[in-house]
Amino acid sequence: MSLSTVARRGLFATLLASTTLATSGLALADATLDKVQQRHKLSVGVVLSGGPFGAIDPATREPVGFSVDLARDLGRQLGVPVDLVAVQPANRVQFLQQGKVDLLIANMEWTPERDKLLGHVPTPFYRVGGAAVLAKDSPLNTWAELKGQPVCTSQGSSYTQALVELGADLKAFKTSAESLLALRGNNCVAAVHDATLINPLLAKGGEWGGYRALTPELNPAPSVIWTRLGETDTQQRLDPFVKQWHRSGWLIEREQANHITPASPALVELRARLQGEGA
Repeated sequence: MSLSTVARRGLFATLLASTTLATSGLALADATLDKVQQRHKLSVGVVLSGGPFGAIDPATREPVGFSVDLARDLGRQLGVPVDLVAVQPANRVQFLQQGKVDLLIANMEWTPERDKLLGHVPTPFYRVGGAAVLAKDSPLNTWAELKGQPVCTSQGSSYTQALVELGADLKAFKTSAESLLALRGNNCVAAVHDATLINPLLAKGGEWGGYRALTPELNPAPSVIWTRLGETDTQQRLDPFVKQWHRSGWLIEREQANHITPASPALVELRARLQGEGA
């Protein structure tokens, strides 16, 4: 189920090309940025359930992580404070559609199905695939072997459809933390979540010392900033910010600062591509 390197690059190229065409056509006026300026605040939905992309610092009780850094920099460039709203995979789409947040940077990769529900900033800021965490002594060694097996994940997961196609017996939980707890309680043979969540857990060892990851990654896909449908004004305003994040190497710096391992080759690919395109 894993995309090859060529296919992954093709997916990025297709996404960039299709969204460029979409935003170069008749733009639909939207009032999101006007409302942001009127209330002098940008509201961004982020997942803070743990891991390097979003968590609560136990010492300061403040949100930290890669997604948090991106949200705060958007606010800086727009000249307004940022209100970080904690969302879960099960409710993040509804929060955006209902206007509870202005944007989503919420561990939600681009898929054709999601593209029908929401709009997004054209340039991806990352690429993420799924990893299955399972006991080291598990006899399972391939994704295909999950067929008929109880597999834990979170509601609204990017990998639900792929796991259904594999024939896994899905057990969906409200949060990734509940899913991982169910795995440790032997309620499933594996838990499938973003590799950027699973890999740091396993690298720490400790209570996860008896577990390993199933590779290669499942369905790697571009990570984008989500908007509501038709909000092309917002998308066009934010897209240069994302491109400059890549060109300057800022995203690579934030990845390193948040101890995200292994490093994403997508950041190197996109930086080189966008530097080649110029302004």
